[in-house]
Amino acid sequence: MTQTKEMNPTQKTKLQPLGNRVLVKRLEAEETLKGGILLPETAKKKQEQAEIIAIGTGKKDKQGNAIPIAVKVGDIVLMEKYSGQEITIKDEEFIIVKADDLIAIIEK
Repeated sequence: MTQTKEMNPTQKTKLQPLGNRVLVKRLEAEETLKGGILLPETAKKKQEQAEIIAIGTGKKDKQGNAIPIAVKVGDIVLMEKYSGQEITIKDEEFIIVKADDLIAIIEK
C-alpha cells in the first residue's frame, strides 16, 4: 500500500515514488549555533535530516512477497549524505531516495 500526501496545501502536483524509493523534503539547516552565533551560508552543511513526503510500494522477495518500507509519511529521518535524485516541483526542492539509503527514524 502506498502513502502520499500533498506537498503543501496550495500545491496540486503529487509525485509517487516507485518500488523501494521514498520522496523526502530536506529540513532547513539551523541558522544559529547554541551560543547564538549566526552561521553564514558558506558554513552551513546540507542537512541529512528530511521529512518523508511519499513512499513507494517496497521491494519484493524471491517468492514475490512484498517487503514494506519501514517508514511512513511524516516521519523525520536521517539519510546518507549524497544519496538520491534532487528534483524541483513548483519552486520546492525534494529528493527521491532509495529506502536503503535511510539510516534512522528520528523520534519526535
